[in-house]
Amino acid sequence: MRTLLLGLIIAGCHKDPAPASLPVPVPVPDSPLAPAPAPAPAPAPAPAPAPAPPPPITTDWCLPGMTALDDDCCFTAPPGSTKLLVYLHGIVPPTKDSVQKQTVQGAVTRAATRAGVAAIVPRGRRGIGPDGARDWWAWPTSPATHAQMAKEIVARWSVLEKKLEALLGTKFERTYLAGSSNGAYFLSALALRGDCDELGFPVDGYGAMSGGAAGGRGSGTLAGRSPHPVYVGFGTYDAETKPGALALATVFESAHWPVRVAEHPFGHGAREVYLDEAFAFWDAKAR
Repeated sequence: MRTLLLGLIIAGCHKDPAPASLPVPVPVPDSPLAPAPAPAPAPAPAPAPAPAPPPPITTDWCLPGMTALDDDCCFTAPPGSTKLLVYLHGIVPPTKDSVQKQTVQGAVTRAATRAGVAAIVPRGRRGIGPDGARDWWAWPTSPATHAQMAKEIVARWSVLEKKLEALLGTKFERTYLAGSSNGAYFLSALALRGDCDELGFPVDGYGAMSGGAAGGRGSGTLAGRSPHPVYVGFGTYDAETKPGALALATVFESAHWPVRVAEHPFGHGAREVYLDEAFAFWDAKAR
């Protein structure tokens, strides 16, 4: 009995040995054949700073209602304009304000707005005006001043046209050239000689208003040139310019250019009705 009890005590005190601890896994370095992780994308470059706005244009050439395109040119541009009028003023005194400037810029602004046409009124030159107004703004009308200045003046109009196109974000489909009084005489010489086409400033329609003359030229001077519509408008009571205007119209008619002659009960000077009729005539002939 004692022996059995002793065996049980010995058996109860016996314990199984503790299991061997598992080995701790050792990190294995990446295989040299594994692809390297993709580099982080480079940060996007900072946006370029907005261009500085152009300096404001300071000029006394432009009256309220027109905007300065440059110090020597004003413009008006109704929304969606696809045609451009270049209008040549008559003689204008070199003052900030004048009746002459008011008449021209007002007529151009109102007529161009009605027609939906952009318009510029570039400034002429001083020192070439007629007697009594030699230092006024004017256009070259003598053969000598025309030969001296026409090329530079027409080139300037081309620059102004491109500047306005860039400003408006458009390309003009047609360009018209009109003028009154002194401007009409310069325009007449340009149209008869074909200077604008030759100098890279093609014109799709001409308008001589309250002025203009043939300058001794006949229809032969237009031989070989593509005809463009010519509007000639004058006042019944403008006895000084009426004969020259009629002679100018006759030259173009004799060369079979499309011509419209219009007489209105006015005296001398720029008038809206001339431009209203000219726009309608030019557009009709362009269809």
